[in-house]
Formats: sequence, structure tokens, C-alpha cells
Amino acid sequence: MTTRTFLITGATKGIGQALSERLVRSGNRVIGLAREDAEFPGELVRVDLANRDATEAALHDLTRRHTIDGVINNVGLVRPQNLGNINLDDLNDVLTLNLHPTVQTVQALLPGMRERRWGRIVNISSLTVLGVAQRTAYAAAKAALVSFARSWALELADTGITVNAVAPGPTETELFRANNPPGSESERRYLAAVPMGRVGKPDEIAAAISFLLSEDAGFITGQTLYVDGGASIGKAPF
Repeated sequence: MTTRTFLITGATKGIGQALSERLVRSGNRVIGLAREDAEFPGELVRVDLANRDATEAALHDLTRRHTIDGVINNVGLVRPQNLGNINLDDLNDVLTLNLHPTVQTVQALLPGMRERRWGRIVNISSLTVLGVAQRTAYAAAKAALVSFARSWALELADTGITVNAVAPGPTETELFRANNPPGSESERRYLAAVPMGRVGKPDEIAAAISFLLSEDAGFITGQTLYVDGGASIGKAPF
């Protein structure tokens, strides 16, 4: 089995942490980008991904020191606001953190992946792209990540680099719980829309991502995989 090295943004919590642990268990190396220190199974680089220059500097250093085979764009920011009360600064912050590091990481790693004619890019989108109240900014950003994957897949189709998106449904992460506390109306609304009647586990999302990073997924590109307990297909008949 070939050992690969993967870069993960937002790597120390929730899906990012679960994916890091899963990839290491399967014999790969991981590099994480995150704002805060934490226990991590690979090399962790502290960087504020909302800071364009700091992110660029971190990526320059990493690509100088490592051969990186793929990137998982996982970092995210949610600021729920109703239409009529959307603050443009908040809108900009959400779009910036969800989208700018994605472009920066991919462009930094692209020359090496092109040269080796192998690479994996996975953008972490969200079920919210199908429509959720109070998620104007977040859903727009996550929809853009799907669009990125489709456009980049076409551009890179003959390079050996695949580009896909994974769209989780409600998942037991700090980010989800910060906006949907247990017993809250927003949690009830989410669960009512999930046929399986529960939130996902970070490792369940990580398993899907891990497959798209594998050798076996080499003929899959430009796709969005919903990992959502059936929420994207409709409501259960009960």
C-alpha cells in the first residue's frame, strides 16, 4: 500500500480530527492546519486561515518541506442570520474563511500533484446547500465549494487529480452544537428532516472522505457525495 500525505484544514475538531485519525490508522501521513493547538496524530501547523498572508506563508513552508498528495478543505464558519438582518461584514467573514483557504491550498499543492500525475482534492460542503433557514452566508459558501469541485474536476480531468465534494448532514461536531444545542428548536428541525432520525458521527463522514482519497476512487471526479442519513432524498414516510 502506498503511503500518502494529506493536508487537512480545520484539522483538530470534529470531522477534521476524525479524518486525521482514520488516515493515520490506514498508514498515511497527515498535516493539519488549525488556529489552536490540540492533540493531533500528525504535523500540526497553527495558522489563522482567515489571514491570507499567514496562510500563504504556511503553505509555502509546507510545500518546500513535504510532498503532499492531496488536500481536504474542511475549515468552516457559521454565523446564522435571518434575511433582513444579514450583516455584510459577517457575510464576508463566512465567505472568506470557507472559500479563500480552499483556493490557496489547492493552488499551492497543484504544481506538485500535476508533476506526479496523482492527487486528491475533497471540499467539505454541507446539506445546507439544499436550503436551510438562517444560513444565507454559510449555504452560499458551501454551494461554492460544490461549484469549485465541478469546475476543477473538468480542468484537471487528464492530470490524474480528482476533485470531489462531500456534503454532510447534521453531524455531532462543536460547530454544529454551537448553533444547534441539544433540545433546541433548530436541532429538532434538523432531526425532523433526517429519515434516520439522528445526527451523524464524525467518523462516518470521515469514512466517506477517506474513500474518495483512496486509489480505488480514481475514476470518480466532479461529484458531490451526501452523507446525511437520507436527508437529501426526502422525508421518511412516518
